[in-house]
Amino acid sequence: MDIKVINTEKQYHQYIDEVQRLMACEPTLNSPSSDRLELLTLVLEAYENAEYSVEPPDPIDAIKFRMEELDLKQVDLVPYCGSRSRVSEVLSRKRPLTVQMIRELSTNLGISSDTLLGLKAIEKQAVNQADWSKFPIKEILKRGWFDSLRHPAKSLEENMQTLIEESGLSFSGVSFKRTLKGDGVSPGTQYALYAWLARVTLKAREKKKLLCAFDESFITKAFFQEVAQLSWFDQGPLLAVEMLEKQGIAVVIEPALKSTLIDGAAFKDSDGTPVIGLTLRLDRLDNFWFTLLHELAHIWKHATSENAFFDDFKVSSNNRQESEANKIAREAFIPRSLWKRSDAYLKPSNENIEVLARKLRIHPAIIAGRVRRELGYSRFSDLVGQGEVRRLFNIN
Repeated sequence: MDIKVINTEKQYHQYIDEVQRLMACEPTLNSPSSDRLELLTLVLEAYENAEYSVEPPDPIDAIKFRMEELDLKQVDLVPYCGSRSRVSEVLSRKRPLTVQMIRELSTNLGISSDTLLGLKAIEKQAVNQADWSKFPIKEILKRGWFDSLRHPAKSLEENMQTLIEESGLSFSGVSFKRTLKGDGVSPGTQYALYAWLARVTLKAREKKKLLCAFDESFITKAFFQEVAQLSWFDQGPLLAVEMLEKQGIAVVIEPALKSTLIDGAAFKDSDGTPVIGLTLRLDRLDNFWFTLLHELAHIWKHATSENAFFDDFKVSSNNRQESEANKIAREAFIPRSLWKRSDAYLKPSNENIEVLARKLRIHPAIIAGRVRRELGYSRFSDLVGQGEVRRLFNIN
């Protein structure tokens, strides 16, 4: 195929025209035309992501623009914010958006959660001085996170500072070192997320002596498919963790702190060791597998020692990095060229889900979960592997 990386606007429009011609012909699956269409689409997406990315607007400006677009008045926002006075305070920037407001406005007004979260503001806030009293210290104490500190202090706030310092997340104990990214991040949960990140970092370091050296060149699309196909086995989650750790990726399971809503996280420690953190918030096989491969995609494409990605898969995202990780994970399980032509998608049933699962050698829970998420089905709850993951990892 003579398809090349797009370097000019002219080449971009030529490829657009060819895609339209190919789509009009409705090429059959796995035909040369179908393969060419698939490749053209990938090349076009890569060019569009690079050339036409748009910085998210200010959250309040975005809300006002959407109100004008939908011809809404302030009173129309009351169901999402709680009262007329709160709406007025939010729009005049006297009251910050809460997590609940963000969820409601995102769902009902169709505004990206990234925009409403104001991630740029969060990133700036992250480098300000830390306020140790804002950490959920009582919950952390109850969980015993201070017990393993090398130099425990007398006060709880000092212990909190020690935990953050030992994990390498602060500059001289006063400001945070990493930028928090992803749909699981909100202004009100920043401190809890840093605490959880510190705990996962320290647990990952305990595993390092058992890890092989990490070589990022082994992460390919073929490797993603190898991991995905481990889901076919009853012990699949355990096998997947073992496989990743043999490749130098630490996988840590740590329940989320109560104030946070996250399924998983991905980052690299200061020495470059990649770490995947899983909360098992939803004890289901479909959620485990998608979270694992989504975080692996972040390790492959986005994670550094300067940032950390937190994911909440109950929130829809338009963020480019999150969308890319979603795409990589979905493609590893079910190729895009196959999914919307499959009977599991066109005529969802237990039998059709099982047939596609056998064909792809992945667990039916993954297909059932995708059907439920994309088509809004409440059915197939018996196929998603409820209660199976924590049992495998001996977690109550």
